Amino acid sequence: MGIKSGFTFWNLVFLLTVSCVKGFIYTCGGTLKGLNGTIESPGFPYGYPNGANCTWVIIAEERNRIQIVFQSFALEEEYDYLSLYDGHPHPTNFRTRLTGFHLPPPVTSTKSVFSLRLTSDFAVSAHGFKVYYEELQSSSCGNPGVPPKGVLYGTRFDVGDKIRYSCVTGYILDGHPQLTCIANSVNTASWDFPVPICRAEDACGGTMRGSSGIISSPSFPNEYHNNADCTWTIVAEPGDTISLIFTDFQMEEKYDYLEIEGSEPPTIWLSGMNIPPPIISNKNWLRLHFVTDSNHRYRGFSAPYQGMFNEFLCLF
Repeated sequence: MGIKSGFTFWNLVFLLTVSCVKGFIYTCGGTLKGLNGTIESPGFPYGYPNGANCTWVIIAEERNRIQIVFQSFALEEEYDYLSLYDGHPHPTNFRTRLTGFHLPPPVTSTKSVFSLRLTSDFAVSAHGFKVYYEELQSSSCGNPGVPPKGVLYGTRFDVGDKIRYSCVTGYILDGHPQLTCIANSVNTASWDFPVPICRAEDACGGTMRGSSGIISSPSFPNEYHNNADCTWTIVAEPGDTISLIFTDFQMEEKYDYLEIEGSEPPTIWLSGMNIPPPIISNKNWLRLHFVTDSNHRYRGFSAPYQGMFNEFLCLF
């Protein structure tokens, strides 16, 4: 009888110990001030802890802004994430949530306070992240980011400055080759166009990430080539949807077409000379499949896309 009672007691202690370990929350972070600095996830680059709940608050001088530039980023996709706040870490200031293994573009605040919150679950982890932050004067646009296979001339720009992009050999720009730093209505600066994309000269299609961009048929606004078969996949943040608005559309009726998946209805088939209505995804992705035959050629299409935040999903 005594042996059975002792066995039950130690089993209960073991279960309580396991529960406590699994429910342990690792906290870190702090308040950061100064012209610039770096933030690393705990343990970087050897892996952040499970159960992390870490918040960093960056504070700049009044009227100045803050830009963060990611130097490394790897979080367990969908389960571990980094939340960004345009201000103090409050739901009303929530800006976006980052996860996965894609290096995000630079982010610039609209206020003098910017916050980052790392949240991880109790299972798998990756090597984490490292960001460089810098205080910007209200007249500076900072670093707009560099597309894969791209080259940027300069790193920091003020209102009125123009910058040029180019691509490495074998790639061409898809989008605006030049950006201008402009002043906006709240007396701060911002870029007038999204960062362009570098794509292979003899290829089309690919995976598009980021909050906005433009998808165009090959060689647009010149005529597309015959026998084209291109597929683009647009991927937004988890929980977001995507809007696609056509600004130009000219294809050979019935023989050349654009098929779109991930919307409502699930598949949309487009052809002819009329500009289609805006398209909204029903998930966080859209897939565009462009096909042409071996005869006539036209201008093709151009369509800017924009990720749209739907709801605040984090728990506080």
